[in-house]
Order: sequence, then C-alpha cells, then structure tokens
Amino acid sequence: MPTLDVSELNIVVSVLGAFTVLYGLVAVKIRSVWYLGEALPAVLIGMLLGPIAAKFLDAKRWGSAAPDQQDAITLGVMRVMIGIQLVIAGYQLPARYIRLRYKELIVCLLPIMALMWLATSVCVLATIPKVSLLATLVIGACVTSTDPILSQAVAKGPFADKYVARPLREIISAEAGANDGFASPFLMLAVNLLRLTENRRETLVERGRGVGADTSDVGIALGNWAIETLIYIVMLATAYGAITGYCARVGVKFSLSRRWIDSENYLLFPTALGLFVVGTCGAIGTSDLLACFVAGCALNWDGEFLAETERRHDEVNSCIDVLLNFGGFIYLGTAVPWEQFHQPLTTGITYGRLFGLGVLVLVFRRVPALLITYKMMPSVVKSWKEAVFMGYFGPIGVGAIYYLQHTRLLFPKEQVASSRERELLDAISPVVFFLVLFSIVVHGLSIPILSTIYRFCNVRPITEDAVEIRRRSIYMATPSNAFRGDRDTFIAYNRFFRPLVNIATLPIVRPRIRGDSDSVSTEADEEKKQSQLLNIQQVDTK
Repeated sequence: MPTLDVSELNIVVSVLGAFTVLYGLVAVKIRSVWYLGEALPAVLIGMLLGPIAAKFLDAKRWGSAAPDQQDAITLGVMRVMIGIQLVIAGYQLPARYIRLRYKELIVCLLPIMALMWLATSVCVLATIPKVSLLATLVIGACVTSTDPILSQAVAKGPFADKYVARPLREIISAEAGANDGFASPFLMLAVNLLRLTENRRETLVERGRGVGADTSDVGIALGNWAIETLIYIVMLATAYGAITGYCARVGVKFSLSRRWIDSENYLLFPTALGLFVVGTCGAIGTSDLLACFVAGCALNWDGEFLAETERRHDEVNSCIDVLLNFGGFIYLGTAVPWEQFHQPLTTGITYGRLFGLGVLVLVFRRVPALLITYKMMPSVVKSWKEAVFMGYFGPIGVGAIYYLQHTRLLFPKEQVASSRERELLDAISPVVFFLVLFSIVVHGLSIPILSTIYRFCNVRPITEDAVEIRRRSIYMATPSNAFRGDRDTFIAYNRFFRPLVNIATLPIVRPRIRGDSDSVSTEADEEKKQSQLLNIQQVDTK
C-alpha cells in the first residue's frame, strides 16, 4: 500500500531538483542579462526553506541527528565543493601560468594577503567590542582569502567576457585559487599566539596539528608554527598537488595515445582528481585546498589537457560547477546562525555592528592593498582603475566558512575552553557568516549595477582576440560578447579559456594591428563587421 515518506533525503533531493529545473528554464536571463549568477539566488532559497523560515531544510535533522553534527556536515560540504572547483580552476588557466606569473602571484599571496589580514582584523577590533586583539586576528584570517568560487564567477562570467581584460581575469582566477590555501599560515600564526597567552600545557587539537604540548615560550610556538604550518600544511600540500597532477597528466597522455580513455571519463577526470586529492589530503592532515589548485595547474602544465577538452567541446565541468554551486549555496543559506547575530550581553554583537563591519571590510579589506601594490604587477593590472576593480571584487564566500569550521576544530569545546577561547568561539561564527552573506549580496548585486552603469555611460565591450565557436544547436543562445557568424558558428571575443599563453596560437578571426591597443570599439565598427558577415553569407547562398 502506498505510504507518504517525507524523509529528509526526499526533501533535500526534491528542493535541489526543483531549484535546478526552475533556474535552468531562465538561466540565460539570470546569468547573461541580469548577471546574477548562481550564488545569490541559491542562498536566498536556502534561507527561505531553512530553519529560520519554512523549516524544510535543516542539517541538524539529517542522518542520525547527532548533537553538533552540523559543523561536520558543513566542513565536509565546503571541502568537496571547493576542492573540485579548484582543480577545475587550475587546469583552465593557460599552460605554465604559475611559472609565467610567479612574481605577480607572490605579490598577491604575501604583501596583499598580509595587508588584507591586518586590515580585516582592525575592522573586527573596531566594531566587535568584547573580543581580544588575538581573537580578531583569528577571525580576520578566516576571511582573508578571496573566495575561489565567487571569484571564478567574476573572472569567467558573462560580464567579464564583455568588459574585463583577459590578463586581469586570469590573475583574479589564479589568485583566488592559490590564496585559499595560503590563508592557513595567517590563521595558524594567530591561533598559536592566542594559545601562547593561555599558557596551557595541553595539545591544541586531537588531530595532531597546533602549537604542541608546551606553549610557555614564544620561540616554541613560532617554531611549531613554522614546522607544522609552513612545512607540513603549505609545502607538503604544494608538493603533493604537483606530484599528483603530474602523474595524472602522464597517465592521461598514456591513455590518450592508446585510445583507452573515452570522452566521458576524460572530461570527468578533473572532478575525479579533485575528489581523490580532497580525500587523501584530509587523511594525512595537509591543506586539501592548496593541493587541489596545484594539482589542477600541473594537470594542464603543457596546455594539452585544456586543448583536448576544447576540442571535445567540454560542457561537463561547467555543469558540475553549476550543480556544486546550487547544492553548496542552498546548504549555506540553511546553515546561517541567525540567532547569534544579536548577542549584546556576551560578545557585544548586534545587527548594527555587523552591518558596520561589513561596510568597513568592503572598503578597507582589499582595495587599499591593491592600490598600494598594483604597480608591482604591471603586466596584469595596468591602471588604478583595474586595481580598484580587482580589489573590490575579492568576495568572501565558502572558503571563509571552511576556515571557520576548521578553526572550531582547533579549540576545545566551549564547556572546557578558557575565557579568551570562549570569546573567540562565541564571536567567530556570527561574524564570519554575516561577512559571507554581506559579500554574497553586495558582490552579487554589484555586477548588475555596474553593467547598468556601463550601458548608461556607453562603454563598449572588448573586441579583441576573436575566435570561432561551433554552434551545436540552432536553439543555443548567443554567448556573451559574441555574434553569429554563419549558421554553424559564433564569433566570440575575449574568451577566458586558452590552452597556451601565447595569443598568437589562437585562431584569430580579425588580425591584430598596431592600433589595437585600445579594447573599446564604436557602434559603427560593430555595424561594419555585421554588414560584412551578411554580405559573405549572401555570396555563399548564391
């Protein structure tokens, strides 16, 4: 006899499927016309269906409904979501990009991240009254890195196709992939200094990472930080990712040469590699995020992997991206700790203070650091305007939630924590979650607003480096910053994906000339190109 089974699994699958279907029906409007992306709508749906509103989705009820299981679920979801997309982001960069732009990446990972960490910590210290300086350094480290998923939307989305130069897009994507793993040294330095002040003789964490058994000396704490963080977490993750990516590249080449690998498994290879790296790095206790990005870069080190995916018209990895974003951001919307956003008696946190913190972080966290350092990166950031753009679009997202949950594992439970540790544990969740929500909303709406301003100011899209794209169906929407060639092709400008760094290797439709330094075209130029194509089509039909 049929029975009604409203289980948690059925609810979760139904909600994810319904949202994916409804979003997909108007995806071109949402992404290419309104420039909203996936994150903001998915988070809003999660908030509406989560514990604060409809109560359809609640991770506390999933599985065995064990106490405190939501923290473990959140960490696991973030690890898988970020790890897979970091491998994809790594292999979609041009060949040997890390070696080509190593100076720019060093600037992004050392002085810029250090300035971001300090600036964010000062903002937290100025707005959250009952939190110590060292605790603010821990909180600031959690939100220092730019989110790899939201940044990919900025670097590779339809708006960037139209208006953002390729060198700037590539450095934004590479920085977001690399600095998510490089936030560990800042976080662990702050954690070690905080534990040093407690003078406890206990190990920091059960998993064996921390400041060690004796924190009575600054030298011991810093030594443990250097060994356990810089060597074991950062350097080991980098080496492990490079070796894994290299072995994967050799294996793929071997299989391709013997025709052993089909298109489905070839295109799924980055996802499988990401799952493997996340699992193995988690098992040995090193940085899975950094290892995933390095593995993706090593997979496409010679440019052949990306070139082959382009030849096979890869849409698989972009679909995986979208599905991960849907599920991850819906879950994020359900996990927001709304009840912790107003606790004036314990930490002094109120909605007004959190909103003020969000504004301060938006203004001072990243933009000043880019304005100070952009002249050290002249090949990718060519003007102060591009520096402001890169500084403003450094969103805070799921990477911050990952570091939040990771940090909570580094300290004992609140019942046995010291007073300073309790201050940190009480404040870190509402501050980080609010900054993530604030960034998703503000940065999610900034692209549509900026696009409207560009149209009002008559800013023309970039029309450099045109390539011919095969039109696989008459029902395909015209890609962003592209127009129809003949019935079987589109002509697209300023595409992000290119297997090799040398632009001369691209199939240029319009030859580049000395006067092409300016990327802005007029309406007359566009009409002339369209009329020329129409004339060619009329000749062909005759």
